[in-house]
Amino acid sequence: MRAPLADTSSTPLLDSVRVPADLRALPEDRLPQLADELRSETIDAVSVTGGHLGAGLGVVELTVALHHVFDTPKDRLIWDVGHQCYPHKILTSRRDRIRTLRRGGGLSGFTNRAESEYDPFGAGHSSTSISAGLGMAVARDLKGADNRVVCVIGDGAMSAGMAYEAMNNAGGLNSRLIVILNDNDMSIAPPTGAMSAYLARLVSGRTYLSLRDIGRGLAKRLPKFVERGAARAEEYARGWAMGGTLFEELGFFYVGPIDGHNLDHLLPVLKNVRDAELGPILVHVVTQKGKGYAPAEASADKYHGVSAFDVVSGAQTKSSANAPTYTRVFAESLIREAEADDRIVAITAAMPGGTGLDLFAKAYPERTFDVGIAEQHAVTFAAGLATEGMRPFCALYSTFLQRAYDQVVHDVAIQKLPVRFALDRAGLVGADGATHAGLYDLAYLGCLPDFVVMAPADEAELVHMVATAAAYDEGPSAFRYPRGEGVGVELPARGHVLEIGRGRVVREGATVALLSLGTRLRAATDAAEELALKGVSTTVADARFMKPLDRDLILRLAREHEVLITIEEAAPAGGFGATVLQLLATEGVLDRGLKIRTLALPDRFIDHDKPERQIIEAGLDAKSIAAAALGALGREVRPALRA
Repeated sequence: MRAPLADTSSTPLLDSVRVPADLRALPEDRLPQLADELRSETIDAVSVTGGHLGAGLGVVELTVALHHVFDTPKDRLIWDVGHQCYPHKILTSRRDRIRTLRRGGGLSGFTNRAESEYDPFGAGHSSTSISAGLGMAVARDLKGADNRVVCVIGDGAMSAGMAYEAMNNAGGLNSRLIVILNDNDMSIAPPTGAMSAYLARLVSGRTYLSLRDIGRGLAKRLPKFVERGAARAEEYARGWAMGGTLFEELGFFYVGPIDGHNLDHLLPVLKNVRDAELGPILVHVVTQKGKGYAPAEASADKYHGVSAFDVVSGAQTKSSANAPTYTRVFAESLIREAEADDRIVAITAAMPGGTGLDLFAKAYPERTFDVGIAEQHAVTFAAGLATEGMRPFCALYSTFLQRAYDQVVHDVAIQKLPVRFALDRAGLVGADGATHAGLYDLAYLGCLPDFVVMAPADEAELVHMVATAAAYDEGPSAFRYPRGEGVGVELPARGHVLEIGRGRVVREGATVALLSLGTRLRAATDAAEELALKGVSTTVADARFMKPLDRDLILRLAREHEVLITIEEAAPAGGFGATVLQLLATEGVLDRGLKIRTLALPDRFIDHDKPERQIIEAGLDAKSIAAAALGALGREVRPALRA
């Protein structure tokens, strides 16, 4: 898929750069102009497509400097998370497709190995860059190669334990590795200026490094206590002047902080660390998220994630909502439960806005805990709260809970602790693509003993499931719900507690039974209407629970209908349909000639696209459900139309 380029008359220098080799041919005094043009192109492109804008604007100068100093793609450049990679994509042969970002058939919103040789490692989840970069550096050493490996990681991503595990390993191996700490929240360093830039350039230069090596050589000839004292003196002197003692303790040579928007500061430091014959080096760069675009700079989230917008005003183009989002319904329901129960607390991992817990925090700040990008800690922290009689709700994206599965098993499930998992973004997620899709939670939670797993059919059912989870104290529970708006049903003032393991029938029929788990129920009801027009009497049921299954309901549907079809927006292996099949096989129902079909997502990663197109592609829309029923009955079926 290709989209036309914007008017390039205002980007004459950028027009001359197709690949980083072209950039490296430019004189250094032209790079500020290139950065200005790159920032304008990034703003214009994202105004068309939407996406992650603020992070990319914050690293424009850094991106230009890195590709100017390092020999990419021979030198490996790894972007952590990938939110900031749009300027990188523009400079690496993808400018002609940048206005297809996050659209079907277009560029991914993250780095993607299949997309370009300039993306050596794919990223969608945070804090992986140093581990991957260290692997590349060790592989380089084993092969006797001489390329550099550079990892760019944000200060938020540095809150994850994995980053420190990698740094600890890198310090021990002493491989040549360069880590750029992109500090865009001023959370580590004080404001920087000319003096800190001068010090950074000084300590990364050959003169200082040579004197340092001579000093260390002399110290080795002295008694051990003198050698240790000299090392500590140097470390703490540099730590006092510039910070970085923590990184030094992990085995990294620390340089910084430096102004990440000043190319006169960036270029000499990056050249110095490129040429230094050292082990791992950390360069601390301070940037401003949303830099250079006034609406982003003024926004609280610095335009982290935006829809299409007007460049002049910054006003975002958003469709008017017909119903509240599932995220908001969850948050408001939790607030109502917390009003009645002061044991309810809420935990998130650096996603208060994404999970709705920013609303909960306004109502109950003392009962809201944002632990940073640390899902493993979030789960065990919740388990600790549960041991003391609190009622913790751990609100995470479904895909992010995967990072804490060991903690879910050992710290929650085995101990039967009543931690409640609110899993947002379950199912397909549209433009964010495969890295953010929540497809596997039913399989990885449903296999755990004594776990209650629920999925609401609509936003009213979500209200009831929040109330059910709040009241359930016998063990862990989870409820999954999708991204986006509900279906527009009337919401109860407060949820009522559901009977654990009981589904409901919403439409009675005689020939075909459609058994849905989650928000595909509306599509199942529409499919029943289509089947009725063809003379097929159809029952529609809402399972509500994957675990425990409503055995009585499922067995009745199986015995009273010719065809039973399960429907779920999740991976097929180990999911709801597989669990129903196991029940029917165990009970001997399959021996009686029942025709059963399990409709789930295909067994592959689904690329970014509009959500409605993804659903059609997966065969979970109403027409596809009806076609599956007719096919099971042996009727001729026309191929479903594909948008």
